[in-house]
Amino acid sequence: MALKTLAEYEDLARVAHGHLCAGQILGLRMALLGLRLLGIDDPTGKDRKRLVTYVEIDRCMTDAIGVVTGCRLGKRSLKFRDFGKAAATFCDLESDRAVRIAARESSKQCALEMYPEIGDRNQREMRAYRELPDDELYATQSVSVVIPAEDLPGYKASRPACAVCGEGINFGREVRRDGRTLCLGCAGEAYYIPA
Repeated sequence: MALKTLAEYEDLARVAHGHLCAGQILGLRMALLGLRLLGIDDPTGKDRKRLVTYVEIDRCMTDAIGVVTGCRLGKRSLKFRDFGKAAATFCDLESDRAVRIAARESSKQCALEMYPEIGDRNQREMRAYRELPDDELYATQSVSVVIPAEDLPGYKASRPACAVCGEGINFGREVRRDGRTLCLGCAGEAYYIPA
């Protein structure tokens, strides 16, 4: 299965995300650009094991990137780094190449200049983001990403149990402290507080 048109991806993104917005268009085009720059033309078919994508924000754009790339948290091919930026890095495991793409801050102003007659900001940006050339919408740079073996899709290893809570710990995320194996939560890095 080869890449689809932007319109086809818009339909898929609308279903996956629940609505279509400017962030979705930005993410769809960002993913298409990343794949094109890496020479990956079938990310959900023959190339599905080649790609790992790092997203830097937890907004609409990220869902759209998953629609195009097929990368998912559950497949361990989508990685989230909370930098609060409209950016993503696409990594080709086969060629050991990666490209980081960030949305330009100027894109909102470009949309306003292109379509000042469209009063609804989202509609204005959606239209402009469909039409702006890639180099006006995004900054791109070749980067190097070292992905540890335990973070790769398909990684298998032992699954020790936490000495405190007894829960199993996957992917080398355990902590050794005072001769005991602890999960991150019991080692003091929990994001939750027991009620």
